[in-house]
Amino acid sequence: MLYRVLRPLFFSGDPERTHERVLGTVERLASVKGFESFAHKLYGWESPLLETLLWNRVLPNPVGLAAGFDKNGRIIDPLFSLGFGLVEVGTMTPRPQPGNERPRLFRLLEDKALINRLGFNNEGLECLIEKLQKRISRGILGVNLGKNKDTPLEDAVEDYLKGLAGTHPWADYFCVNVSSPNTEDLRRLQEGDQLSGLLDRVCRQREFLDSKTGKKTPLLIKIAPDWKDDALEQSIERLKPFPLDGIISTNTTLSRSGLNNPLSRESGGLSGKPLLESSNRIVRTIYRELGTRMPILGVGGIFTAEDAYQKIKAGASAVQIYTGLVYEGPGLVMRIKKGLARLLKEEGLPNITAAIGIEANQSSQS
Repeated sequence: MLYRVLRPLFFSGDPERTHERVLGTVERLASVKGFESFAHKLYGWESPLLETLLWNRVLPNPVGLAAGFDKNGRIIDPLFSLGFGLVEVGTMTPRPQPGNERPRLFRLLEDKALINRLGFNNEGLECLIEKLQKRISRGILGVNLGKNKDTPLEDAVEDYLKGLAGTHPWADYFCVNVSSPNTEDLRRLQEGDQLSGLLDRVCRQREFLDSKTGKKTPLLIKIAPDWKDDALEQSIERLKPFPLDGIISTNTTLSRSGLNNPLSRESGGLSGKPLLESSNRIVRTIYRELGTRMPILGVGGIFTAEDAYQKIKAGASAVQIYTGLVYEGPGLVMRIKKGLARLLKEEGLPNITAAIGIEANQSSQS
């Protein structure tokens, strides 16, 4: 409620500067003794109905934070205090980079959407390692890996390998980001032999590091929402030979379908409410092709428990939010969790796992 009162003030300034101020404020608050305990009391509601088994680990709930909100791992512990089941930091590149020219983040208020062309702005591998070493929370933490803008596409795999090796001791899972529309030619890494060559090297590196340390670190890939069905099915076929542990569906979209806001003409990736149906379509297709072979993390357009439930019924084992958090505030996580528990009870389901893929299975049987 307080966030909704303050939101007009937050939304009165430049979106990126506002986001930076929010991160800085949370950083300072987190240094105050008792802050995280206080936050947990406010937002730490859980239900056994929502316990989720993911990569042989039990999560208290399937609601996660998508990459991009905390690129440099500045507020990992406070984020877990908000009640997330998993948190993903990044996208991180080996070397620091400023990203694209400002302004590069735009709010489409009527559409409950954002457009960003940030361009993997981050402080680099060494900065993230420093933050990871200070982490004390126990939730599942993912690291989203990217390539530096000036790294030639033919050498891109080396950037992913550096990020993987550098953060391996602290990451609970990795995401290979080859689907952002804001780094020139990056999406070409989703295609054909480029994708196969990259995944072969990254998977082998992950297996080598896991064997040295005696731990299993899940490896996921994040895909774009702009695939046509035939192309998406071909891409999924290319993923099948590799020992991946999940797919994040989806990144931001280049589509502006149904938008009339003048800001919609800005270049960059669109996130938020307009992405809900297209990302759900991708989740359904992946689930239809892979079933329970590997978990899907559904992302795009989640503002309510009903939105999250749609993704889970389409085949997602867990969901991630970002733009919804910007618009609805920190209480959104708890509202989604309470709403999911209510929906499960209304439908007579014993737990959240029983809801995964219900809609996709029903459509395949009809």
